[in-house]
Amino acid sequence: MTAMHPARPTSVGLRLYGRRVVLRPLVPQDFTGWSEVRRRNGEWLTVWEPQRLSHHPDPETNREVFAARCGARDRERLAGTQYAFGIFVDGAFAGEINLNNVVRGAFQSATIGYWIDRARAGRSLMSEAVVVLSQFAFEELNLHRVEVCIIPRNQNSRRVMEKINIREEGIAERFLEINGVWEDHVRYGLTREEWDARRAELFSDWMN
Repeated sequence: MTAMHPARPTSVGLRLYGRRVVLRPLVPQDFTGWSEVRRRNGEWLTVWEPQRLSHHPDPETNREVFAARCGARDRERLAGTQYAFGIFVDGAFAGEINLNNVVRGAFQSATIGYWIDRARAGRSLMSEAVVVLSQFAFEELNLHRVEVCIIPRNQNSRRVMEKINIREEGIAERFLEINGVWEDHVRYGLTREEWDARRAELFSDWMN
């Protein structure tokens, strides 16, 4: 069994490796690839995302705003509150996956959010990325629990959870503002105990 490369805390050195995907923090030089994918997938993605305020500058069209976004993500990572990664396949940008709302103390938990280029959907790349990020969460950050929250009708995102058999915990009503509406979300959970019990299986299915 081949373990992932060790993670390091800087954006330059932090790399997480799966069978086909590489996760790394985005840097300003990624603007062209990121912007192209975001703009091409605009209608497909925005129905599942929080509404962007109209007076806020758009990182999809403004290189400086994208660079500021990268800087903010670097600061969040250094503070240990969020770990944001671009997903790369064969060296090309393919989507994003984030470990958000990291809380320590008695909670030791975080939430995972993700999106992928529609042109690459259906290949189980995101399921692989979730397994890669979960290993980082449990084995590098020593968290006890991660959860994924998905609008019930978002069948594509729910299929990601089904493929890796993540436990469904129920419905959180009016949980998040999405595209201007307070939407219910299905909550999926994975604990460190479950990760340890399933680690060999998940590595065999998604990492080796």
